[in-house]
Amino acid sequence: MSKRKHNLNTAPVPMTAGTILYRIYQLFIALPAILTVTVITSLVTSAGSIIGNAHFWGYYPGKCWAWAICKILLLPVRVEGRENIDHHQSYVFVANHQGPMDIFLIYGFLGRNFKWMMKKALRRMPLVGYACAKAGHIFVDKSGPKKIQETISHARKTLQGGTSLVVFPEGSRTFTGHMGLFRKGAFQLAEELNLPVVPLTIDGSFDVLTRMEGFGFVHRHPMRLVIHRPIFPTTGEPDAIKETMDQAYATIMAALPERHRGYVRNKDQ
Repeated sequence: MSKRKHNLNTAPVPMTAGTILYRIYQLFIALPAILTVTVITSLVTSAGSIIGNAHFWGYYPGKCWAWAICKILLLPVRVEGRENIDHHQSYVFVANHQGPMDIFLIYGFLGRNFKWMMKKALRRMPLVGYACAKAGHIFVDKSGPKKIQETISHARKTLQGGTSLVVFPEGSRTFTGHMGLFRKGAFQLAEELNLPVVPLTIDGSFDVLTRMEGFGFVHRHPMRLVIHRPIFPTTGEPDAIKETMDQAYATIMAALPERHRGYVRNKDQ
């Protein structure tokens, strides 16, 4: 992996008439709609997972929520490569992490029942954190080796039930649009369970909302999700985990536009 220096363009977005109208729309129409849909989805997911099947209620309400948010924000979405996955097979999906909109892009448009592997801090989000816990999503606890092993054991049990897993191996969002380093946890888990890894390239999410902007106004920009061919396990090979990780990294990066290719160090890693 080559290391490339990159400077963020911090120039303000030109305040055209279209930009002003879109921000007014976000503030007075999109924001109330998103808050309403989020509360309803959290309540439905929590209640459904408690009294019903968490496999169903832990996925479909969230899928509809994410799809609806992209539509409410008027964001064009294109998905490529759905033909590469078998709906009867469990996978470990690994994706680059461009920004907050990655969640909505994958949840709403991947088209597979899965569980997220997410940061422990998200468990404290009002309503949403509780709903995620009831839905069976996996919170990563890095407070010590014992907690890390408990996280891996939870993920192992979840995947044995036939459900797929989605992981951001970088562990944190990019500041530049470029990819940082991958951590090996997801690939190690896939190797242990003899499951194929499916690389996902996220493109355009960084242009919609960068990490530097937090959860401010979004920019109307197309988003693209590329579902690549699975990388099947080669159990028994001594360097199998590293080879799979390197292949997934190269595959994801190759589908990014030229301006976002190349490794850039992420200070969070």
